[in-house]
Amino acid sequence: MKKIILTLTFLGLVVISFVIVIRSSTYNPPQVEDLREKYTKKRISSVDHSRFAVLDRNFQSPQQVTATCISCHTERHKEVINSSHWNWERPEYIDGKGIVYLGKKNAVNNFCIGTQTNEQACAKCHIGFGMSEQGFSFTDSTNIDCMVCHDNSGSYVKANNKAGYPDPALNLNTIAQHIGRPTRDNCGVCHFYGGGGNNVKHGDLDMEMFQPDRDLDVHMATNGADLVCVDCHETEKHQIKGKVYSLASMNVNRSTCEQCHTERPHADEITNEHTIKVACQTCHIPVYAKANSTKLYWDWSTAGKLQNGKPYTEEDSLGNHTYMSIKGSFQWGNNLEPDYIWFDGTADHYLLGDKIQDTTKALVLNQLNGSYDKRNAQIIPVKIHKAKQIYDPVNMHLIQPNLYAAQAGEGAFWKDFDWSRASEIGMKKIGLPYSGQYAFIETQMFWPINHQVSPKEESLKCVDCHVRENGRLAGLTDFYMPGRDFNPWVEKIGAAVILFSLLGILVHGSVRIAMSFKNKKRDQ
Repeated sequence: MKKIILTLTFLGLVVISFVIVIRSSTYNPPQVEDLREKYTKKRISSVDHSRFAVLDRNFQSPQQVTATCISCHTERHKEVINSSHWNWERPEYIDGKGIVYLGKKNAVNNFCIGTQTNEQACAKCHIGFGMSEQGFSFTDSTNIDCMVCHDNSGSYVKANNKAGYPDPALNLNTIAQHIGRPTRDNCGVCHFYGGGGNNVKHGDLDMEMFQPDRDLDVHMATNGADLVCVDCHETEKHQIKGKVYSLASMNVNRSTCEQCHTERPHADEITNEHTIKVACQTCHIPVYAKANSTKLYWDWSTAGKLQNGKPYTEEDSLGNHTYMSIKGSFQWGNNLEPDYIWFDGTADHYLLGDKIQDTTKALVLNQLNGSYDKRNAQIIPVKIHKAKQIYDPVNMHLIQPNLYAAQAGEGAFWKDFDWSRASEIGMKKIGLPYSGQYAFIETQMFWPINHQVSPKEESLKCVDCHVRENGRLAGLTDFYMPGRDFNPWVEKIGAAVILFSLLGILVHGSVRIAMSFKNKKRDQ
């Protein structure tokens, strides 16, 4: 009996393998070489701004540069004013809340908490001039900062704590004459340092991405495809494709791998079938924080300690801050395996003033939705950033403290180290009640890993997931995965299906062969 089963199994596998080869040969996935050729053809600007007489002048303020830009690019400022980079918010639909304006104005994070009342410092990463807690006009086009995104001289930099104004030592004339398509420098100066430092926030965006090699990122490698951010984050009328997952609730206008690689990027169909439920990043980004450490935990409750009456810092052997008086304690990681979750492209967000329902578990600030049963959901890799941050135990909402001030004595925590005073000022400025009491609560944020794609030789193998113990997807238990999960009935039914399928193939083939011989004899 065993010999019969083995024989049938062998014959069945031969037939199945033949079918797979035939199916695979009819599909040619996009060739990496073709994509490389397409994107390595660098765009050469047809405009030389250094030859424009209108830019050959001594600019006294950055607003004069903007006004000069608008004098030629007459409608571009209207596009910028309608962008989320300018407004720090956009309309989104959140289940249970309806349509809300979501962005840095009202979302809370578990890094530096929020921009409200701290605009003077946070505006270093705003595309405008003069944003402060005293007010800012989001309709005044003269305060648009064209240079921060379009400087090609490599010299433009915003000043620290100056409400978005550039460093006063800059030569604005030289910068205005070297304007062009955004480079990695333009995007990275903000996005690589989000959350308070190099690679702090995302885990897959750090200073090494300015000039990465192929081992760090196959797409942006200077010795490879050499892509820049806007090659994937395509832009039309200053609306940039690809939205920050921490501040986006709808599955629209995302930037995806399929833009270039299609939904069937592999030569074999079995692997292509995985892409229905498994995102490209899951297999092709096996580790993150490959070049620089990323922050994994931030404990605000320990902030405020002083040495000899002054704030101090502590560092680990890699130079990462493990303690700062102004921010608290930190934990870091390198070469990390991601966590994996289901994500259908939609998300929920904690907004300023939202009630906290349960203080016994971590408050998720950006809940990424998804499950195996959701039609559009895929398994994606994420970094989970955990923190302990301040909240009001009476009013049951997170506190937006006033962190920054130019001088001591104004109540800002980073100067006076008084949580109650900083909370009172911050909540008053945003129009929310403060009970006079504060405590600290555990929070979480999910940051999808999308960059630092490894060479294909380093992508995950079948056994990384399809294994009984300690597989990559051990935490996702809402579906049955062969090799990982065991159910005696499933195994028996599966074996029976295979056996009967093989018998069916054998019987069908035998009948066809017998009929063929019979027809030949009849024809003779």
